[in-house]
Amino acid sequence: MAEMPKPKPVEVRPVVSRPDFATIGGLAIALGGVLGGLLLEGGRIKDVAQVTAACIVFGGTFGAVMVTTPFPVLVRAVRKLNHVFVERVPQPHEAIEEIISFAAKARKHGIVSLEQDAENVPDHFLRKALGLAVDGTDLDVLRRMMDLEITMDELRAEAEARVYESAGGYAPTIGIIGAVLGLIQVMKHLENIDEVGRGIAVAFVATVYGVGSANLFFLPAANKLRARLRRGTQVKELMLEGVVAIVEGLNPKLIRTKLEAYARDSQSAAPPAPKRVTSRRDKDSHAA
Repeated sequence: MAEMPKPKPVEVRPVVSRPDFATIGGLAIALGGVLGGLLLEGGRIKDVAQVTAACIVFGGTFGAVMVTTPFPVLVRAVRKLNHVFVERVPQPHEAIEEIISFAAKARKHGIVSLEQDAENVPDHFLRKALGLAVDGTDLDVLRRMMDLEITMDELRAEAEARVYESAGGYAPTIGIIGAVLGLIQVMKHLENIDEVGRGIAVAFVATVYGVGSANLFFLPAANKLRARLRRGTQVKELMLEGVVAIVEGLNPKLIRTKLEAYARDSQSAAPPAPKRVTSRRDKDSHAA
């Protein structure tokens, strides 16, 4: 009796890192506009290049953030800094194609045939969901476990974004402190009136550093991480619905139609970042 051909493994594409040209271009335009305006007014770059002011503002801001943030969260936030400049979230259309491939194989050879494929999936969330499905986990249990995974990821990502938001709140105040310290030094030398004006100008560079860093980087970085969070949550919900549909044995065409709604939603304008992340259990209880 001829042996049944073994199902071929599904080709799984790793998550591709893409430079975020919106962040890079935005920073270039913002800095170019500020420095360009300074030059048009007859100023010079060295007028705002003050090492002392930078030490006061950035050292004081970092210290204040360390006081208010648990150290593990601070370390994670620093590691997430590259996510402001590089996009690593799986794209919805790529996730749909992978899930459709899994669905076609499961429909032809059974869901157990996905066991080897599930171990090779690079995305942790999809790998865990497929693993639970292959192990025969009840659908309700699978949904609850993966919903909890999404909730915990949201809470961790929100805590990391809040680190940069805190820095954006402290930096302008630290800048004022730096300006006051500079004015104190100016007041010690009032006998040299020619140097008073120059000293006052130098003193206010700290304010420029504080306000500029908060509004040009820290606060935008926090909102960028929240945008990554919302996009990642949408893709994870797409993956979860796809795995549930595979377990239910739906036709791959129906699965594609169902999941394309998430792809369309991810391309729409994202809502403003919430002040507090509400757990999915809370949402369910309010809906009830």
